[in-house]
Amino acid sequence: MEKLDHITVDPRICLGQPTVRGTRITVSVIFKMLAAGKTTQDVLEAYPELDQEDVYQAIKYAAWIVSDQIHLAPA
Repeated sequence: MEKLDHITVDPRICLGQPTVRGTRITVSVIFKMLAAGKTTQDVLEAYPELDQEDVYQAIKYAAWIVSDQIHLAPA
């Protein structure tokens, strides 16, 4: 897996939820905005402290978590 150096997990910050480094913005907040139809530009406008790489790494992190957690039953 590639290095995701913009995403941190610290039990003292946001109850250990993955956040964008140096912020309290969680990966789930970003992902929920995108799932609701917002664009990456919308996310950046809502959270000007983020940059495009922060958003991309949040997406990559969420994709990694999902692919690691979901095991489909064989057909």
